[in-house]
Amino acid sequence: MTFNTISVIGLGYIGLPTAAIFASQGKRVVGVDVNAHAVETINRGDIHIVEPELDAVVKTAVQQGLLRATLTPEAADAFLIAVPTPFMADHQPDLRYVKAAAESIAPVLKAGDLVILESTSPVGSTEQMVTWLAAARPDLRFPQQGEQPDIFIAYCPERVLPGQIMLELVKNDRVIGGMTPECSARASALYRIFLQGECVETNARTAEMCKLTENSFRDVNIAFANELSLICAEQDINVWELIALANRHPRVNILQPGPGVGGHCIAVDPWFIVAQNPQQARLIRTAREVNDAKPHWVLDQVKKTVADCLAQSNKRASEVTIACFGLAFKPNIDDLRESPAMEVAQLIAEWHQGSNWVVEPHISQLPAALTTSQLVGTQQALEQADILVMLVDHQAFRAIDGGQLVQQWIVDTKGVWR
Repeated sequence: MTFNTISVIGLGYIGLPTAAIFASQGKRVVGVDVNAHAVETINRGDIHIVEPELDAVVKTAVQQGLLRATLTPEAADAFLIAVPTPFMADHQPDLRYVKAAAESIAPVLKAGDLVILESTSPVGSTEQMVTWLAAARPDLRFPQQGEQPDIFIAYCPERVLPGQIMLELVKNDRVIGGMTPECSARASALYRIFLQGECVETNARTAEMCKLTENSFRDVNIAFANELSLICAEQDINVWELIALANRHPRVNILQPGPGVGGHCIAVDPWFIVAQNPQQARLIRTAREVNDAKPHWVLDQVKKTVADCLAQSNKRASEVTIACFGLAFKPNIDDLRESPAMEVAQLIAEWHQGSNWVVEPHISQLPAALTTSQLVGTQQALEQADILVMLVDHQAFRAIDGGQLVQQWIVDTKGVWR
């Protein structure tokens, strides 16, 4: 199978690295995005997101004429859809971006093309995508129609870690869920252009459920650690010391607690299972509720700390400065999507009458939701803030010697300065 031109729909944290990796293997890649700024940035050879090593790969690919971005889909031999799949207010899956992407590529499809959905999606989404494509192109045969198809369809979820995407895209195994065995084989051939890991073939529904299962497993385990931190706070026990001791058992491996769970996967994907299986997914739902509630518990700890500060410092509430350390959903990246640290900072800003500072070395300006807060440097916060709230254990923050902190009032959700 020959893939002369590959199109990637959605040039975000997954789409752009994927496009760049294909281009690095000498393939012509056309990236498509609705964000004009992203398109213009990429066509200059620059990047609009933060990911180690991505900038150099994109720059080289653009200079060699192998990668370019556009606002409108063009003809290609393979199309990869990597657009967001959020949930709505009632935690029901929102597939509007997948539908828009499918309908955007439909006019340029030709017999023999391969379409792969990479976006994390509820079970059955690939079949739904085929329905949308078939409605737009009744002149083409699709796998659900029972005959040899003109268009080959598969689902292949990403399973990479932000901050290590360029390495893990190449090294990690991929689950390939084709609508038919031939669809799986064609999709595997595409990924083998760059993949050093194994292509493990299955059907589309199993592949969809596999991605949701992986992230739900992690969510449940994080919820255990977060719930343990609440219990330890009530019992006046250092939860990090406790976990370190418990993990010395040969069959115990408890994760580390934090201010909640964030990101575009773990904080979202379990709800897709709950939405489709509300009666059966009791543990998965409870884990989501535990993790979603953690930012509000952190706010309560901040309120208690402010009360102690006021009682001991002769200051008024409006004179107290709180500095939140970190906004990203995980260390050493700039991604604020579904970030519990971001939620905590918002909750504090809405409640606290005094100055609210944010220290986040990976961004240059605060998002609109924090317009009443101020972005400051690490040193200013350490020297002048009254209360420090550790939310994200960036490497730069871990390098700070907790024993040298002058603040008496600290809320440390990551155990960095304990």
